[in-house]
Amino acid sequence: MTTVPEGAGPEEVAALVESLTFPPSAARTLGVEWELGLVDPESLDLVPRAKELLELTEESDTVGHARQGTRRGSVTKELLTNTVELMTGVCANAAEAGADLTDGLAHVRAAADRLGVDLYGGGSHPSARWADQEVTDGQRYATLIDRTQWWGRQMVIFGVHVHVGVRSAAKVWPLVNGLLTYHPHLTALSASSPYWAGDDTGYASNRTMLFQQLPTAGLPFQFETWSQYRAYLRDVFVTGVVSDPSELRWDIRPSLRLGTIEVRACDGLNRVEDVAAVAALIHCLVRHLEDRLDDGTLPPPLPPWHVQENKWRAARYGLEAIIIKDVASREALVTDDLLELVERLAPTARRLGCEAELGGIEDMVRAGGGYQRMRAAVAADPDGDLRAATRAMLVAR
Repeated sequence: MTTVPEGAGPEEVAALVESLTFPPSAARTLGVEWELGLVDPESLDLVPRAKELLELTEESDTVGHARQGTRRGSVTKELLTNTVELMTGVCANAAEAGADLTDGLAHVRAAADRLGVDLYGGGSHPSARWADQEVTDGQRYATLIDRTQWWGRQMVIFGVHVHVGVRSAAKVWPLVNGLLTYHPHLTALSASSPYWAGDDTGYASNRTMLFQQLPTAGLPFQFETWSQYRAYLRDVFVTGVVSDPSELRWDIRPSLRLGTIEVRACDGLNRVEDVAAVAALIHCLVRHLEDRLDDGTLPPPLPPWHVQENKWRAARYGLEAIIIKDVASREALVTDDLLELVERLAPTARRLGCEAELGGIEDMVRAGGGYQRMRAAVAADPDGDLRAATRAMLVAR
């Protein structure tokens, strides 16, 4: 059990926390979750059709095709009824994850075509009004909205989450802290939410700024050890901040259920190839950082004030952000640092078998960010119609 029972006292909470374990992953596995919006093909407005779409997918065979009996894609509900989430199985690398997503997307698209809806891959919808969106039935979602109220109802956003298996609880927080150095790279690369409720926010990723308004979202605390994290869990359980570790919706967090580090810093994407590229980057980063942790050469983590500033810069400026690279406060254009990072990770990609997918990062940089394509589409429209921005982020067929 990982959920604190209602009315539990400090001793019961302490016993629960003692029982919480991080199940080590036998291998450096990979999993991906891809949130997609459902839009009307004519108006391009979000539509609450997730329940119908899921029912259609349940009528057919399980999403995807079993490969060697070890993994299978799936599709599930999300907070709002305008959203579905594609999930891969447990994968060895980004190539396998991309295959799972391709299978799953074909299955979901077939159901979406039957319903007469399109799939949207941006980080937020350019013109949707939060008050018009329906919350999915379920106690977990009801509790979230009841607690967070206005800010919770604002979460009309879409993202990509990547899980990487970790082989020891002792490695989790050094790796999380190491990954925070690359938080701005991921935000800038995926940024695709410049518009909000009909306005250009001036940000490349308004989703990034919006999501952190939830009380248990945003940047994680930079714990040094697993025992420090467990002490924190005891405190937040006793004081009723959360009743389950999964309610800590940090940008990068451990999954006690899966034995993974989950990276949640990315806006939505509209191509399987881009999702696979980002997954390869994160997979390679975790493997590279773990290797350096093992041989004692892991660089010191960025201080929290640099991490926070980098997050803001990437959200504001996207691929044009100047980010802080290290504890010496050296700075670089994020795209320059991204391309250097891809080159540095090439040997790791070869070992993981995801060289082609990692190479997709260079393609994404050259193509420009989703936020840039959205703004360009609106600028090219004779009427400056925001539907052009929505159309630019429809999931590629």
